[in-house]
Amino acid sequence: MLRFITLIALVTVLFGACQNTGRIKEQLPVQPVNTENLKNTPLTFSEVVLEKASEAAKAFYTANNNTTVWINKTDRTALQDAVSGAAADGLVPEEYNLNFLKEFEALTSISEEEAMRYDLMMTEAFTTLSNHLFKGKLQPSGVYDDWALAPKKLDSGKLLTEALQNHNITEVIDRCRPRHAIYAGLRKSLEQLNNMPDDATIGAITITKPITLKDTTAVTGLIKQRLAYWGDLDIANVEIKEYDAATADAVKKFQERHGIVADGVVNTRTADALNFTRNQRKEQVIANLERWRWFPYDFGERAIVINIPNYRLAVLENNTDTIQTYKVVVGKPERRTPILYSTLNNLVINPTWTVPPTILKEDLTPSATKDRGYFANLNMKIYKNDEEVSAQEWDPAIADHYRYVQGPGDHNSLGRIKFNFRNSYSVYLHDTNHKENFAKPYRALSSGCVRVQNPFKLAGYVLDKQEKGWTKDKIDEIVATGETTNVNIQKSIQVHQLYWTAWMDKGGLQFRNDIYSLDKILYTKLRS
Repeated sequence: MLRFITLIALVTVLFGACQNTGRIKEQLPVQPVNTENLKNTPLTFSEVVLEKASEAAKAFYTANNNTTVWINKTDRTALQDAVSGAAADGLVPEEYNLNFLKEFEALTSISEEEAMRYDLMMTEAFTTLSNHLFKGKLQPSGVYDDWALAPKKLDSGKLLTEALQNHNITEVIDRCRPRHAIYAGLRKSLEQLNNMPDDATIGAITITKPITLKDTTAVTGLIKQRLAYWGDLDIANVEIKEYDAATADAVKKFQERHGIVADGVVNTRTADALNFTRNQRKEQVIANLERWRWFPYDFGERAIVINIPNYRLAVLENNTDTIQTYKVVVGKPERRTPILYSTLNNLVINPTWTVPPTILKEDLTPSATKDRGYFANLNMKIYKNDEEVSAQEWDPAIADHYRYVQGPGDHNSLGRIKFNFRNSYSVYLHDTNHKENFAKPYRALSSGCVRVQNPFKLAGYVLDKQEKGWTKDKIDEIVATGETTNVNIQKSIQVHQLYWTAWMDKGGLQFRNDIYSLDKILYTKLRS
């Protein structure tokens, strides 16, 4: 009897123990199944996943049987590295979902739908980044109203197909970047600025008079600190209180890098440039990187390229070889020279000049109203309905009902030669009757057209590429006649009026005044 009772008790204990074990198993967390192989498996997309995809992504997947394509981990990692590297172009990697991409890649348990969404996210990241690198993140027309460059086109689907087939993601994305050396220099500029220490502890420079040799004012120390920070002055010199010859030489170097007359004197212009902080210069570089992505991919076999803020015209061949350079005068901030691309179509020797509406309203009408001799002094004729009228018949109340034409000659506003190219702004390159302006450091002085120093030298280059017979003597003979002569350009020469305020060359970081305040506008929109 005792054995029976003991047996029953043992069974009861064992049964209870089994029940408790079951409960413990139920309470333990379920280990997720490793399904990361789904990332490497072609999956057919569901309509739900693709419904909110971009049209470009839908078209790409349609061409690929609506299956996932990022099934090679090396390709996925390469894309994530490329997205991360976009920071070197002034872009923000997080805007291409970098953090989410990395999180998805780290998952070991993933559903089929999540794998599809990950694949789609990779495609969207590749497509968006390649387009942003090739033609810019923003549309120029959405930022500036006087920007007339031809839009750039990119078949990102074709690029992605190539990149996945050849497993060369990095190479393909790199090809989307502008090939110009200036763009590569800007990327180096941004890297250099990012690696520089914070300059917030250096105070602002305020001057009441120019700082010159032997000065020992308190502001001299700040000037030296700024010069040393930018690498123009040896750090050991900062402790010397006097504005010595070494400091003056450093100022000259700094001035050359900022397009300022290199006289070694710290005037207001130089002090303003010294007061720019590292972060302000970074913003300037980032704005210039974006604009370079808008600029033409190819300047052409022969091109006239004007950098508006630098007041310089360069003649380029084969995109890289600078054949000639010229000083230029560009539009005032209130009458900006537009950014555009065109092709030179003809030269006019001894041109006439028809007064444009802005100058008519703001200059001619007020001056002629005060003195009717204004027209004779400028060799200008007045026309109404193609009939010439005298200065005494002219009615200033209806000044815009007339046409005003200045005859050729030394006093003509266009000088003795004009370079025409088609554009919607009625601007062109030309000579000038105010050659003294080329000696000025600030040359945003025109009404929108570009005035060229030594324009007949430029004409010689242009005509030398045309039919034979165009010599300097022949041009001089035409000028001497005083007769207006048109010369058609048969062999293509492109004209690019561009705007960049930062670059890097053998002299180091280069900055120019943002004369039209375009940098801040662009940077703000890039980061908004």
